[in-house]
Amino acid sequence: MNRNLVHRPAGMALAVVSLAVLGISACSTTKTSGPGSSAAGAAQKGPIKIGLVTKTDTNPYFVKLRESAKAAAQKQGDSLVALAGKFDGDNAGQVNAIEDLVQQGVKGILITPSNSAGVLGAIKTAQDKGVVVIALDTATTPANAVAATYATDNEQAGKLLGQYVKATLGSTKPQIVMMDLDPSASVGIQRHNGFLEGMGLPLKTPDIIGTALTQGDQTKAQSAMENLLQRVGNQVNVVYDINEPAARGAYQALKEKGLTGKVRVGAIDGGCQGVQDVKAGHFVATVMQFPKKMAEDGVNAVIEYAKSGKKPSGFIDTGAMLITDKPVPGLTSKDTTWGAQNCWG
Repeated sequence: MNRNLVHRPAGMALAVVSLAVLGISACSTTKTSGPGSSAAGAAQKGPIKIGLVTKTDTNPYFVKLRESAKAAAQKQGDSLVALAGKFDGDNAGQVNAIEDLVQQGVKGILITPSNSAGVLGAIKTAQDKGVVVIALDTATTPANAVAATYATDNEQAGKLLGQYVKATLGSTKPQIVMMDLDPSASVGIQRHNGFLEGMGLPLKTPDIIGTALTQGDQTKAQSAMENLLQRVGNQVNVVYDINEPAARGAYQALKEKGLTGKVRVGAIDGGCQGVQDVKAGHFVATVMQFPKKMAEDGVNAVIEYAKSGKKPSGFIDTGAMLITDKPVPGLTSKDTTWGAQNCWG
């Protein structure tokens, strides 16, 4: 996301290699009707116009996604029009962008929804006009409101981070601060819940001693962490972050209090700066996403729809990889050298 988010990137809560290398297989769910089903349509001749709506246009994660989508479209002689919200959570801005793209005559729209349910009306209107809509990075709620979703399995990404942090804690009792995204964003919820699952903790665990909504923004995360530290002091030993910008903000606040040596800061994103933060010891780990693959697969799906009328269907996992220079037994990871070769941003 993460992003700001994302989230991420990002993204409540904190991109090309082959799936064979990652050891993670793509999966999809077949639907027999609704937005994801195959639909006959007149094959388009000539260049195809594709729309892209991201959460913001400044987050390095979404910059990479946009650049990759444009390159994939241009490679096949087609074009891509990219629009974005003003900030992560700008639902109205994304609705306006969808409406604008429909008026411009795009054949398909790729969207990373800020509010997982808030754009459904605009998506339905686009679909009624023959535009195929595909989610990238973040699923809609419900997921079948779009034809298909190409994204990281965000719950699994959170789980990987949680499993790693738990292993590094050993017998030490966790005292966790959660730097989340936004309660309306599915990606934030999934990463948050996955992290706690990986830690082996219930959602309402008393081991969470503080939480904050960061919108995946470094400045907001730093301010939130400073405020939390006034209350929890040096009790904290784990900081979960929805994305790497939030993690950098949290780390800076911890650094100013002289607490970085005792606190495990973890993130989800896989940007090049995030990998460097792991190498420098600022983060114990990050979980890498692959926005280039999301973008390329989404563009190719729209082009296929324009040519044949066939729509993609279901959820397609584009992979995730734990990045750390201190691996633990039983948990697959890659070091920061590999991370630097495969990062984005």
